[in-house]
Amino acid sequence: MHVDYIIVGLGLAGLAFAEELRKNNKSFVVFEDESQHSSFVAAGTYNPVVLKRFNAVWDVQKQLAYALPLYKKLEERFSKKYDHKIDIHRIFTSVEEQNNWFAACDKPVLCDYMHARVVQNNNKAIKAPFGFGKLSNTGWIDTKTVLEDYRNNLSETKQLVNERFDYSQLNLLNNSISYKDVIATNVVFCEGFGMRKNPYFKGLPMEEAKGELLTIHAPNLRLDVVLKGAVFIQPIAQDLYKVGATFNWDDKTSIPTDAAKNELSAKLNTMINTPYEVVDHKAGVRPTTKDRRPLIGTHKIHKQLSILNGLGTRGVLLGPFMAKELYAHIELEKELPREISINRFD
Repeated sequence: MHVDYIIVGLGLAGLAFAEELRKNNKSFVVFEDESQHSSFVAAGTYNPVVLKRFNAVWDVQKQLAYALPLYKKLEERFSKKYDHKIDIHRIFTSVEEQNNWFAACDKPVLCDYMHARVVQNNNKAIKAPFGFGKLSNTGWIDTKTVLEDYRNNLSETKQLVNERFDYSQLNLLNNSISYKDVIATNVVFCEGFGMRKNPYFKGLPMEEAKGELLTIHAPNLRLDVVLKGAVFIQPIAQDLYKVGATFNWDDKTSIPTDAAKNELSAKLNTMINTPYEVVDHKAGVRPTTKDRRPLIGTHKIHKQLSILNGLGTRGVLLGPFMAKELYAHIELEKELPREISINRFD
């Protein structure tokens, strides 16, 4: 088999790069062993505001402008709904937070999203004596469903190989590579936490953060917005809500823990006062970095090998635009911005 690209890993990063290849009429095959779960576990929320400090997310306008049309195209291709538009309400804990919110509303990047008023709490199931700040033009991507549909599609078109990528069988030729029965011009590694085992990129400074999420059934909550306080509460179906997320910098497994469940439940109880039942509990390891910027670039010596990784908690937004940047770097020799380039660690 001869292809232009091999993609290793099919989370949000791998999907985004595959779509960039489709857009540019490049052939590819994907190797995926389903060992990484962070993209499937992700809540998929997108919004332009860091809700802890009311700052704009880094480079968010470019990311939104490129990402949302991609998910729209996938909805049309697969006749499914992935992009769920929904407002976000940030619980205020004091008058000072209200004032900080009003100040942030005047920022040019944020004025189209943040409402300069306090939304009063009329839901007896929610604890919010100081009310909420309202964000519009936000939503969440159903990452699990879109990734499952994408994998099924690639399987049908014979572009998906369900097996672990064996680095020892990768042969580097002058201007191409061979891997088992595949000849390709380039390999792009989108392995998430799996990068730790990659002999070509394992030296990059990834800081993995395990995250755990609960799904609860709360019939009396009656919430039609994403609620952000000590945790987020995201409506996903009739009376079902995702609750998260934790950050654990020591545990590198994808196994749910009682400690995280108890932590999430305790924080949830500070936000709501209605009965609920935990019906699901999942965990994944987020690939992130100390400076909270992606890991994008080409190997210094082996120019056939590139990486798209380190998307952290904002993979639904970062993935598509970072895929665009990496593709232009590989095919057009466009220099990557230093803040995302793996060369920034030299």
